[in-house]
Amino acid sequence: MEMTLSDGAPKPFQFEISLSVLNHLGRNLYRNFITVIAEAVSNSWDAEAKNVWIDVDKEGNTFSIKDDGLGMTAEDFQNKFLKIGYSKRKDGKKATEGGRPFIGAKGIGKLALLSCANRVSIYSRTAGTGYVGGVIDNAELDKAIKSDNTADQYPLEQPDFSRIKALQDGHEHGTIIVFDGMKEKLRNSPAHIRKMLAMSFKFSLHDKAFKIFVDGTEVSEADLADLAGATEFLWVVNGYTDSYVATLTKLKSAAVPKTTALGVRGFLATVEKPRHLKITGTEERATVDLVVNGRIREKNILRHIPTQRIVESYLYGQIHFDIMDREGTDPFTSSREGVVEDDLQFQALMDYLKRTLLPQIIDEWDKLRLDRNLEGDDENERKTKKERKARDLYSAAKDEFKLEDAAPNKDKVDGWLDDLQNDAQFNLQAYVDCFLSENLVRNYLVEKAIPLTAPAVKAATEWKQREVDNKAKANISFDIRRADHDLYYIDMDGLAIMAEGFKQGVGPSLWLDATSYKPARNAVGHTGLLSTTAQTHLNLTFQNIKARVRNLLAQP
Repeated sequence: MEMTLSDGAPKPFQFEISLSVLNHLGRNLYRNFITVIAEAVSNSWDAEAKNVWIDVDKEGNTFSIKDDGLGMTAEDFQNKFLKIGYSKRKDGKKATEGGRPFIGAKGIGKLALLSCANRVSIYSRTAGTGYVGGVIDNAELDKAIKSDNTADQYPLEQPDFSRIKALQDGHEHGTIIVFDGMKEKLRNSPAHIRKMLAMSFKFSLHDKAFKIFVDGTEVSEADLADLAGATEFLWVVNGYTDSYVATLTKLKSAAVPKTTALGVRGFLATVEKPRHLKITGTEERATVDLVVNGRIREKNILRHIPTQRIVESYLYGQIHFDIMDREGTDPFTSSREGVVEDDLQFQALMDYLKRTLLPQIIDEWDKLRLDRNLEGDDENERKTKKERKARDLYSAAKDEFKLEDAAPNKDKVDGWLDDLQNDAQFNLQAYVDCFLSENLVRNYLVEKAIPLTAPAVKAATEWKQREVDNKAKANISFDIRRADHDLYYIDMDGLAIMAEGFKQGVGPSLWLDATSYKPARNAVGHTGLLSTTAQTHLNLTFQNIKARVRNLLAQP
């Protein structure tokens, strides 16, 4: 049936929006309390505010956000703030009159304000005018949604202006939003909120014309002092700097510059231990975040390109890529807490991170860590896994020999410990190689029931007697060795003869290799420091021994 007007002309069809759309666009998209605060702060930024004051009343389960921005007239409140989808960027406008890049884009972020409290009261005034505003009661809104009402069937309540009496002093223009009856009990301390805002709003730290206060204390670099103090290494992309980066004064190595033709800036940094990424007093962790025009658009962008390398558990930073906020495209999700992954600029950024920046950082981090005698990236080919474990073992052991800071010989002893590191690393590996090869051959001889040769029995008897004599001198009556078998008193050259037979000068021989490596092996066993030539000799000879032992063990 055709709809007609009173004069008989056809009545045009038109959209009719149910209030239930608010659930889909806003109330059910924003779950994080900090995200809600961040949305309000973003509105203040776009409104040219110089200051934002956040006051929390945990006992009353309420909080307020006040700014000194331009404020709104009644017309602005109705036709801009309450107009879902209204964008400040119409006609291609990308910045405020004061030159600030707009954060808001879709005109639906304001719905975040409805997601965390039962009642949200908005008060706003422009210079020289009184307050205008309204109250959104979520219980009443739920009723209207259940009745499938349209927007014009839900008038806002008039606000109680006495409610903001304590907030009006000196407030000549700007907006005040009061949240009553938090849906979840307010557990966030002011210090927690400051830390999270410091992480979320880098522009508030380097644009000194914009300040955020929580319970009277300004959000600043000091809120991230724990993270800054634990930061070990820093990489700076395309000369980026800000006031937080300037606080990274305890780096263990000079910042590493990175350049790229891609229009990206930012920094990546690593902490000394993974636990340092946890923001003190919160359940949040510092991550590598994407920032566009001063606002975090996605936390932890590395989730798009996981490397499964250990450095990821140490890494945080910010990648600023303002070109993503460009006319004619909308690369951000409706919740504004993520990015549309098929955006071409985002793909270019991910490609740069995956193929260039991260591989470089992974490799350089490993070297920087090893230079500090710390664990690095086990998968890096710079050192073998065995070399890394030997280094780690030495680093752990040497800490037990370090003197107290006040000790007169501390610097000298620290120097000795550093000088011994490379030798200790080599000797530890060599000892393990000797231990395994000799004991595996012993197990092989027992398994095959191969008897000891007469020279081996004689050597074992002599070593046993030496042990008895030494135990007597030390007044020791307990057994030193777990096994008293003669085999455990025979070294590799004697074991090799029993395992392979005497093959002097006849083809490959375990005995010849054992004889060749014995002098260096004995030096290692007696904690000697090997020359470079001796180390090379021992390494090469042991490669032969290892191959022969493996062949021996593989025999049926």
